[in-house]
Amino acid sequence: MGAPSALPLLLLFACCWAPGGANLSQDDSQPWTSDETVVAGGTVVLKCQVKDHEDSSLQWSNPAQQTLYFGEKRALRDNRIQLVKSTPHELSISISNVALADEGEYTCSIFTMPVRTAKSLVTVLGIPQKPVISGYKSSLREKDTTTLSCQSSGSKPAAQLTWRKGDQELHGESTRIQEDPNDTPTAKIRPDPPHPREGQKLLLHCEGRGNPVPQQYVWEKEGSVPPLKMAQESALIFPFLNKSDSGTYGCTATSNMGSYKAYYTLNVNDPSPVPSSSSTYHAIIGGIVAFIVFLLLILLIFLGHYLIRHKGTYLTHEAKGSDDAPDADTAIINAEGGQSGGDDKKEYFI
Repeated sequence: MGAPSALPLLLLFACCWAPGGANLSQDDSQPWTSDETVVAGGTVVLKCQVKDHEDSSLQWSNPAQQTLYFGEKRALRDNRIQLVKSTPHELSISISNVALADEGEYTCSIFTMPVRTAKSLVTVLGIPQKPVISGYKSSLREKDTTTLSCQSSGSKPAAQLTWRKGDQELHGESTRIQEDPNDTPTAKIRPDPPHPREGQKLLLHCEGRGNPVPQQYVWEKEGSVPPLKMAQESALIFPFLNKSDSGTYGCTATSNMGSYKAYYTLNVNDPSPVPSSSSTYHAIIGGIVAFIVFLLLILLIFLGHYLIRHKGTYLTHEAKGSDDAPDADTAIINAEGGQSGGDDKKEYFI
C-alpha cells in the first residue's frame, strides 16, 4: 500500500518541479541589485549582476532615466560617478559626495529579448545642521520667564532635539518635529563696490540660498588651477586691484542637496565711472569757451583781410610823376593834377 500511494506524489512533484526548473533557466538572464543607504557627503556603490548576459552589456540609469554607464562607457559627464567593475556578468559604479538630490530609484538594464531590468533604491540620510537657539535677548531677573527655541535644519529624517543643562537632561514640552522642505541651493555673486576700479579694494560676495543653506564655497578663476579658495566663508577679497585680476570668476555653493555654480566677469580696466554733476558743469563751460575762441578767430581773420585790402587802396592814390618830386609838398600838388599834358588821368577809389 505504501509504494503505490507514493507514486502519485512523485509524479506530482515532477510536474511541479519541471516548470519551476524552466523558470529558473529563464531567470538566468534577469539582473539583480540591492537597495543602498548612504549619508549625505558619502559614497555609495551600485552593483548589478547577471548570470547569462546573452552577449549583451549591462547599463545603469539614474532616477531621471539618464544613462550613467553602458558597460565600460561613461554616458553622463559627472565626475562623481566612477566605474568600479565592468565584466559580462557585473557592472558596478560608485557615486561620491552624495547629495539629497541623488536619492531615488536607479535602474540596471540588460538589452536582451525582451529587455530585463532591476531596481535599486538609494536612500540618502541628511546630516543635521548645527542647532540654533533663539528667544534669549538679554539678562533675566529672578522669577522672570522666557521661552527658548532650538532649531536644526537639513536632517533627514528629522533630528531628535534634546535640552541639557550641563550633564542633566531637561524635560519640558514635547519636541515638535517638522520635516523641512529641502531644495537645491542657488547662488549669485555681488561685487562691493559695484563698479571696481584699479587700486581699489574689492569683495566678491557669493550669496548662497537654499534649505539647508550652503555650507561650503569654492572660488575658481577660469584658466587657473587649483581653486582660489575653499572655505565656509563666502567672500573673495582683493586687497588692491590691478589689471591682472581681470577675468571670469566662479563660485560653487554646496549643501546637502547639491551644488550650484555662479559666475562673475571682472574687468578692472573699465574706464566708465559714473559722471558727477560738477564734471558735467565743467564740460558745458569748456564748450562755451571753445565756441567764443572760435568766433574770435573768425573775427580776426576777417579784420586782417580788410586791413590788407585797405592798404592796397591807399597806395593807388599816388599820382603819376610823384616819385620825381623833390619833396612831399610838390608830390601832393602833382597828385592833385599839377602836371601838364592832355593825357593826365585821375583815378579815385572810394
